[in-house]
Amino acid sequence: MTLTRSSLPLRARIVAIGAVLVAAWALVVLEGARGGLTIEERRIGDTPVTAYSGAEDGPPVIVAHGFAGSRQMMQGYSLVLAQAGYTVYAFDFEGHGMHPTPMGGDVNAIEGTTQRLVDQTRAVIDAVAGDVPVSLLGHSMATDVLVRVAQDDPRVGPLVLLSAFSLAIDADHPAHLLLVTGAWEPGLTDFAVEAAQMVDPAAAVGQTVTADGIARRAVLAPYAEHVAILQSRAGRAEALAWLNLYYDRTTSAPVPVTGWALIALLFAVTLLARPLAHVVPVSAVSDAPLSARHFALVALAPAVLAPLLAAPIDTRVLPVLVADYLALHLAIYGVLQMAMLVWLGRGVPRPSLLAACVLVVWALGAFGLALDRYGANFVPSGDRVLIILALAVGAVPFMLADARAAFGAPVWQRIVLRVALLVSLGIAVALDFEGLFFLIMIAPVILLFFLTFGVMGRAFARRTGPATSGLALGLVLAWALGVSFPLFSA
Repeated sequence: MTLTRSSLPLRARIVAIGAVLVAAWALVVLEGARGGLTIEERRIGDTPVTAYSGAEDGPPVIVAHGFAGSRQMMQGYSLVLAQAGYTVYAFDFEGHGMHPTPMGGDVNAIEGTTQRLVDQTRAVIDAVAGDVPVSLLGHSMATDVLVRVAQDDPRVGPLVLLSAFSLAIDADHPAHLLLVTGAWEPGLTDFAVEAAQMVDPAAAVGQTVTADGIARRAVLAPYAEHVAILQSRAGRAEALAWLNLYYDRTTSAPVPVTGWALIALLFAVTLLARPLAHVVPVSAVSDAPLSARHFALVALAPAVLAPLLAAPIDTRVLPVLVADYLALHLAIYGVLQMAMLVWLGRGVPRPSLLAACVLVVWALGAFGLALDRYGANFVPSGDRVLIILALAVGAVPFMLADARAAFGAPVWQRIVLRVALLVSLGIAVALDFEGLFFLIMIAPVILLFFLTFGVMGRAFARRTGPATSGLALGLVLAWALGVSFPLFSA
């Protein structure tokens, strides 16, 4: 087959120009949020800490992330507070982000994993506490940890809890507590209101209640759920106002639209993959979609068989929650799907290694580094490199088969292929709920993967065939999963 390199079509040029303009706006917003601040990376023991400070040496604020989160996910709040003059210390819990030590202990016992995280947080307080009380801000899993950290510790002042749940909250403790809940988190909203009603039975959303030195406030972050709350402008403004009230400060800071800017930047990087694909020679051929009967077989049979075949196999090997099982599941899924495709005469042609390298570099470099700087940890550390390699054993065959099945397929078939994987993982959880519960977390990761990296892969598959995108995206999927799941050692 003759390889050719076509000039960039007009439509692709328009897409490229538009994406560059969007990316430029996003970078102005995201970098502007960091402007004027001193941002330093340091260690407190083994704990990675990012310190944010401005011209003013204000009261210290310790910021903690939720389960499967990282310091980067909390910087929407960290940056606003630092711009307002507070000195902010955001850290990675054990097993998360760049922390080299896995989580440990019994996750179901307060004296197990929770106590380890409490001790870790107290070590951070020990390192940064000064003459004024330290304020604590945390999300989700961290909320319970911070409430317990603050018990009977005179060094701790106000608490700001995002999407909170903690049975350690009572009528007297914490004394100064703001609870911010996403408007689309009804169960947690009820909990926040109940925490305020411990102080005043008539407390309602948006009302500050006080009694005998105790102050509580429960507020909603509009149009936000468990993740969007981390970029909520209303939530960040409430956090700043609550700390100012406690410390009797009047400082202010702009609350930029960093959430939309991050989405815009990642969207632009995703779109730029299309014109980028034109730098590699054309080697793909068109392909007709599978018949409805054959497609049903290819899409549904692996989804049902993979969890049944994987269930009897002991996969407790890797120091990451459910990662070893996931690698096995994906490998079985991919091998089964590929075998069916070959049987139907849809074998996988040779990939373009050049195009695959370009796609991997763009996905992990441009997209990954942008995400790591502005949104969530995406750089592996320590054992995570080996975990990524282990995940690739399953992710590569899965993505090769998926890319081949989706090549030339209409939109509805591509959607069914993605849904089938999620259903398959759901079956696995149902077969072993206790052991594989954390697979539920994979659903949003898979969805975001196909909405971003999947779009990039499709652009390259059109020019160089499905094997190119399958190989590249298999490696990218292994990377994305390897940096997402917390390290855990029993």
